[in-house]
Amino acid sequence: MLLLLVMVFSYTITVTAQDEDYDDLLQRIDTIENPVYKPVVSLGYGVLNFMGDVKNSFQVPVIGNPGARLNIATFIDNKQFFTANFFFLTGILNGNQSSVTDLTQNLNFSTSISSIGFNARYSFGHFIPKEMLLKPFLSIGIEQISFITKGDLKDSEGNLYNYWPDGSIRDISTSDIGAALPLSRDFVYETDLRSYERTNYNLGNYNQRSIGIPFELGFMLTISQRVFLTVGTELHYTLTDFIDNVAYEGTFHKGNKGNDMFMFTNATVHIDMFSDPSTKTVDLLYADIELDPIFFDDEDGDMVLDIVDRCPETPYGVVTDTLGCPLDGDADGVPDYLDKEPGSEAGVWVDDEGIAIEEGDFLLSLKRDEALLREDLDAYMELFEDTFREMQINEIPEEFVILDSDEDGYISFDELLHVIDDYFDFNINLSIEELRQVNEFFFSQ
Repeated sequence: MLLLLVMVFSYTITVTAQDEDYDDLLQRIDTIENPVYKPVVSLGYGVLNFMGDVKNSFQVPVIGNPGARLNIATFIDNKQFFTANFFFLTGILNGNQSSVTDLTQNLNFSTSISSIGFNARYSFGHFIPKEMLLKPFLSIGIEQISFITKGDLKDSEGNLYNYWPDGSIRDISTSDIGAALPLSRDFVYETDLRSYERTNYNLGNYNQRSIGIPFELGFMLTISQRVFLTVGTELHYTLTDFIDNVAYEGTFHKGNKGNDMFMFTNATVHIDMFSDPSTKTVDLLYADIELDPIFFDDEDGDMVLDIVDRCPETPYGVVTDTLGCPLDGDADGVPDYLDKEPGSEAGVWVDDEGIAIEEGDFLLSLKRDEALLREDLDAYMELFEDTFREMQINEIPEEFVILDSDEDGYISFDELLHVIDDYFDFNINLSIEELRQVNEFFFSQ
């Protein structure tokens, strides 16, 4: 069973290789030296995490709020080491923190955020071969960020949250716990923190737009000529401290010194739909003509097509020459894969297995009912060629002796042709009758 599987697998590889060879005969793939590159469109999806004064209880780069980015990129330099990216980013940022020791630190916010900007990406082409499928990259840019910060200050009934030292939330702030009804947060961020007097924290009517500097580090994976994937983490450093409505300059809630930041961890698919291909397929002569498969068959699998294979039934796996015949190293007429004496001396008689035998035994082997192979007869007759020639040659008539230019007592075919040429060139004094007699004598030899 294992042998059968190996044979089937080998045959499949052979057929596939032959198909590829035939395609190579009909088509050629040329590399385009200067293809025209067009912008590449990409779409990324990931998670956003806020890094500011109001923090979530835990921060993990791959866990956060959803974010999406649309990107259009184009190469900056001819070597394609640098890429310019124009992007639009949108998503949700929020923060929720609680405290029982300082009730003023029970803060929360949420904001939809949008960013439009530009960055330049470097793929380390000076150090990493272009053919590598996985390559690191880094990018830095500039963007404009818009946000509208809101807070979850009331429940679904409109009751204002009041935080108590025991960690509970109630409808009023009093020391009499029996008079206060417990509430639960609904996580609906309904209140604009900038305009709500109680939560403005004396920050004033601050601007909800800001400049940001995005910096990204990641890896690029080439999937095909027109598709590649990037996975990275992008840190957005903003020039504002108001995204979470808590700032260092606040009087009621004083934040840490420094601007707000957020992180976007994403996977992005880039699709090059418009650029010229880097290679082109050229149809060669007769590529559009459907050829008869019989001209491309190789039934014995020796890599010599049947149409020119002089030994078309060679056993599979036997090494052959360019004519498709098994190798015969000692030239005794028995191929090496059947020859039991592969080193026979030149000129010795051998049997069907390539074993040396006496001439008498060889002659006895010829006395059989089957027809003798032509090559066997020719090989034997070559030994007695001169003898048979002497037996068959007739003596040249005296008037034609002059035509035997090599004086071997035999008018050869070349000598006959020379006589005929001389006759038509008027270089020999023979009549048409004498020329006919020369011709008849040649065939009578």
